[in-house]
Amino acid sequence: MASVLDLAPVVPVVVLDDAADAVPLARALVAGGLPAIEVTLRTPAALGAIRAIADGVPEAVVGAGTVLTARGVRDAVAAGARFLVSPGWTDALVQAMRASGVPFLPGVSTASEVVALLERGVSEMKFFPAEAAGGIPYLKSLSGPLPQARFCPTGGISLASAPSYLALPNVGCVGGTWMLPADAVAARDWGRVEALARGAAALAG
Repeated sequence: MASVLDLAPVVPVVVLDDAADAVPLARALVAGGLPAIEVTLRTPAALGAIRAIADGVPEAVVGAGTVLTARGVRDAVAAGARFLVSPGWTDALVQAMRASGVPFLPGVSTASEVVALLERGVSEMKFFPAEAAGGIPYLKSLSGPLPQARFCPTGGISLASAPSYLALPNVGCVGGTWMLPADAVAARDWGRVEALARGAAALAG
């Protein structure tokens, strides 16, 4: 896999409390046209959910989000994660992610962090928390002096704002949760999730 940024215009950011929901949720997202799925390591069910999707939904490209430690990297890849995403980075974390052999997006929110990662040979990053950190104007400002950096902005992005992010030259995709309303997931309304995913996938056009 060459780049996480080129898999789909939108990467759903999934928080699951029950690994049993992972496969039907992933199938709904894939059916809606969103094959790249980031399962955040925020709950005890996360690694089981990644494993279930990796085993049960081969057409999905499942990744791990909120990766904070070298152990988290190892556990996620062992569970079947095919890409890694972190909200921020340290040298130790970048080294562990690079050593994993799978694509990764370390998180940044300042120009200095971007420059530091470029210095380390990393040009693809997560911009987080996108809206709180300056959003579209900030990313547009970065594209001039740092055109070699490409981003997946995540945090506060909606169906309404996503097209403006995706129009930026330095944005490859966006991360979001709007296609996963908490009430739909709680009710296991996978048809609604699929419909919302289809709307998000259409942003590629």
